[in-house]
Amino acid sequence: MKIDEIIQKMNQENFNSLIILKPENIAYVTGFKPSSISVLILKEEPLLLSSKLDLEEAHQKSHLPVEEFKSLDKLKKSLKESNPGKMGVEHSMTVGIYQKFCGDFQVELTDLIEQFRAIKSADEAKKIKGAIRIAENSFENLDFSVTEDNLAAQLEYNMRSAGSPSPSFETIVASGSRSSLPHATTTSRKVGSPVMIDWGALYQNYASDITRTIIHSEEQEEIFSIVLEAQKKAIETIKPGVKASYIDKVARNVIEEYGYGDNFIHSTGHGVGLEVHEKPSLSVRSDEKLRKGMVVTVEPGIYLEGKFGVRIEDMVLIKNRAKVLTSHPRKIIA
Repeated sequence: MKIDEIIQKMNQENFNSLIILKPENIAYVTGFKPSSISVLILKEEPLLLSSKLDLEEAHQKSHLPVEEFKSLDKLKKSLKESNPGKMGVEHSMTVGIYQKFCGDFQVELTDLIEQFRAIKSADEAKKIKGAIRIAENSFENLDFSVTEDNLAAQLEYNMRSAGSPSPSFETIVASGSRSSLPHATTTSRKVGSPVMIDWGALYQNYASDITRTIIHSEEQEEIFSIVLEAQKKAIETIKPGVKASYIDKVARNVIEEYGYGDNFIHSTGHGVGLEVHEKPSLSVRSDEKLRKGMVVTVEPGIYLEGKFGVRIEDMVLIKNRAKVLTSHPRKIIA
């Protein structure tokens, strides 16, 4: 069982307890994703403390015992009485909450839960595939003769209609010269050329993340072909044991060879699961090694300031080699 493996890892790292507040981490361990404050205490007898707002649903969905969360002060008092020993806390914990604990307990930051989350089970991979299918199917029959805002709204409406409770992140529709902005917000301008669309759905709490750039001109075609070559070579390099930073290097080298190294301004990819950005990072600074079961994006891009940008993003499951999970055509010429 997952909880047994986590407790075993805690013992190996000499943690007597872990205090978990991040909703995605709570969902990973318990099967219940809170909408308001909840605290998961991992120890020999794990316990989920849930606010009244979520209490009924927590009782229905959590694999672990549930009690009502009262306050952090009462939690501190309870922990003092139980002598939690060396306590692990998440990197995402707020400074205010961290300060409440660090004066009274032996506290150490840990990403132990995120390490487990990086390796997807067969069931998790199935949910990610479900999120991909929703996103890809929602791309069909879109009207591009509208504004960027409206095009994004069409996609999000289609995803919600297909069962996604919300987009997995704010949909990006950036056209014309604005496509050189990797994380542009949508505007009320009519969709221009080219148009870069970055979108994703949720399925049973798991996310998808896809980017397509629809091109029109020969110049855009040239940049597109370079980005596609970089992506293909990076995907071909992916296998267990390879450093994540090396995947970034492979993609970056292709783009640099064509003289556009300064125009590739972000990392090559990232893990996707309960969050749209999680371990591992396919970046030059990453010291992580790829492992079987990881799901990552591969998304090189070239951004020509003031002119246009091109990004192609697909999702990959790492087995003995890379298995591309996304199936939507990469090249779309309108």
